Amino acid sequence: MPDLVDPSPSIPRGRGVFCNRTLNFRALRAIGYDMDYTLVDYRADAFERRVYDFARESLLRVGWPVGDLAFDPDMVARGLVIDTELGNLVKANRFGFVKRSMHGTRPLDFAKQRELYTHTIVDLAEPRWAFLNTLFSLSEGCLFSQLVELLDQGLLPQVKGYTALFTRVRATVDAQHLEGHLKAEIAAAPEHYVVLDPEAALALLDQRAAGKKLLLITNSEWSFTARMMSYAYDRFLPVGTTWRQLFDLVIVGARKPDFFTERAPFFEVVTEDGLLRPSSGPLKPGAAYMGGCAVQVEQDLGISGDSILYVGDHMFGDVHASKRGPLWRTALVLRELEGEVAALESFREAELFLAARMAEKERLEALWANARLALLRLKGGYGPQPAEDGATLEATIQEFRSQLQALDIEIGPLAQAANELTNGRWGLLTRAGNDKSHLARQVERYADVYTSRVSNFLHATPFVYLRSTRGSLPHDPSSPGGPPLALNIALEEAAEA
Repeated sequence: MPDLVDPSPSIPRGRGVFCNRTLNFRALRAIGYDMDYTLVDYRADAFERRVYDFARESLLRVGWPVGDLAFDPDMVARGLVIDTELGNLVKANRFGFVKRSMHGTRPLDFAKQRELYTHTIVDLAEPRWAFLNTLFSLSEGCLFSQLVELLDQGLLPQVKGYTALFTRVRATVDAQHLEGHLKAEIAAAPEHYVVLDPEAALALLDQRAAGKKLLLITNSEWSFTARMMSYAYDRFLPVGTTWRQLFDLVIVGARKPDFFTERAPFFEVVTEDGLLRPSSGPLKPGAAYMGGCAVQVEQDLGISGDSILYVGDHMFGDVHASKRGPLWRTALVLRELEGEVAALESFREAELFLAARMAEKERLEALWANARLALLRLKGGYGPQPAEDGATLEATIQEFRSQLQALDIEIGPLAQAANELTNGRWGLLTRAGNDKSHLARQVERYADVYTSRVSNFLHATPFVYLRSTRGSLPHDPSSPGGPPLALNIALEEAAEA
């Protein structure tokens, strides 16, 4: 056999494609893509700052005292949840327990957080909670938190409570995306907002050459889509081709998530300036449409269900909806993942030391607990009696307590540093304390695979077989694997073949 050179020997781990549910790319017949923050990657600080600025100006025009407010990109992060009842921003773990919180722009201390949330579970099905599940949410979360402080100071007399405030903020921010001036500004100077990625175009070319039908399904309107895709892709394509030649079907104004769950008609885009006409008959290969629904896409392509992968950045509008509606396979683009993985790798040595000290703490706690129990039995005169007398046991207990206190002093700064990786206020995106974050639970539940950017599929190739890791439970061995697992994988793949 000829020697093959590894085409990607130095790809950082943060550029990987991570698998929750086994996905065989060879079995996919079509791949659909969202555009904003998926095919087209934006500089989130710049994009969300303009959204924020336009929203603030809108509030200024109606007399709100917001002239001194400014966008703070570090104040909020994807995956946080707004408590519209109490006006707080919270970070919950996978079980819905609040692990960190902020009222206005000030973190709540542990005692106050415990008072407010000890008996409260964050349940995203309840209207009380608003999930910041995309980078588009950063401006909304920042503005809401700042306005909470103005409301508390009595400077927003026209607003009756935090829920009403949130409703107003969301409507104001959403309006900036709908009214056109924001996207017109971005389309006029995309170099200030778009992160160019030459590998993304090659990844799509590879998928198309491998026989996959490529679909672009976006909520953005035609003019903005055409401008952004042309800027981000045409320069990296073979001479004489444009982004339009990448896709078998382009759908704008898709109204996701309704696109995946409801029926609606298609309108064909018949001119480059966006003229529409009602569509009748099957969808035409290579054509562009507005509106429509997933049902007709499946019907006209002759492809359905797990033969289609949909790739997007919005947890519910893209991943959840396509999973729950037409049961397509799902991939989530989580842009912050690269920074998160890099931070974890740089902290690895400290983490190993911290783990060793925690293991020592657990050992001392077990000895301390046994000594306390022995003293309890000695004083109570029941059960097996210890060989030591009471004074000896009390001295032993005190010694263990002193050692534990010394360990806590040593561990404290390291644990604090671990909790502040990537964001001093909120920590890692996928962690809440020592547990998975609520966002990580959503990723685990709805995304078959997840990755930091579309171009990572280039290094995986269109022929990759992505295998999920073995599910773990607390009672599992620390080194999972062995013949039973290997046999199960082999049987599963044989059945698929």
